[in-house]
Amino acid sequence: MSYLEKLFALQGKSAFVTGGAQGIGKSVALGMAQCGMNVAIIDLNKQKAEEAAHEVEKAGVKALALSLDVTSPEDTDAMIAPIVGAFGRLDVAFNNAGIANNAPSESIDFSEWKKVIDVNLVGVFLTARAAGRQMIAQGGGGSIVNTASMSAHIVNRPQPQSAYNASKAGVIQLTKSLAVEWAPHGIRVNSISPGYIRTEMTGNLREDWRRSWLEQSVTPVMGTPENLVGGVLYLASDCAAFTTGADLVMDGGFTVV
Repeated sequence: MSYLEKLFALQGKSAFVTGGAQGIGKSVALGMAQCGMNVAIIDLNKQKAEEAAHEVEKAGVKALALSLDVTSPEDTDAMIAPIVGAFGRLDVAFNNAGIANNAPSESIDFSEWKKVIDVNLVGVFLTARAAGRQMIAQGGGGSIVNTASMSAHIVNRPQPQSAYNASKAGVIQLTKSLAVEWAPHGIRVNSISPGYIRTEMTGNLREDWRRSWLEQSVTPVMGTPENLVGGVLYLASDCAAFTTGADLVMDGGFTVV
């Protein structure tokens, strides 16, 4: 095996992916499997999680489907035991579960605003904490990747989404904080910031909004979940051994101008 092959090698490592039943999470999980990683699919939708796990298994690796609420400390703490039981250890965590709400700030019900914060920020903290605890217990080492968003860097137009923007900005600062705290344990913590990606979430939004996004972008197409896989695999691998506390913006250049 060449030096570069060793840097990118992920074969035999184990990971979990939250929000792994569809969209970005599923694409990354399948990419991990194709690299020889064992993957636990974590999602609120049990049936879709099991279907995604079956697809992962087709790559010849081990897979596990877990249905749980990422906003629950009890659920997130309990998820580690079955993962370690199935795979032996945990090397990579991709904390990706997220939701959005496009109601105007002056009229959105507070419970709906808070739900976005709970899933997108609190959920990332709880699943990252569960992963960090396990990695420390194993003797240290590991990679945690959180899904932030270009919305942490800009205010999106024309749709209103203050809760989403605030939650994703929080993910970036949380990522930096955990990177500093866990660096002595050899645990790297980074984030990705996708731009407009064609997923189940964006597919149901207004067509005039999507047209506006493309008009604003230097790359006049929406990205695909597959466009993000390489970034996550880079951060998961030893090729990123000197990268921690970083945010990898993958937005087709949207935030450049």
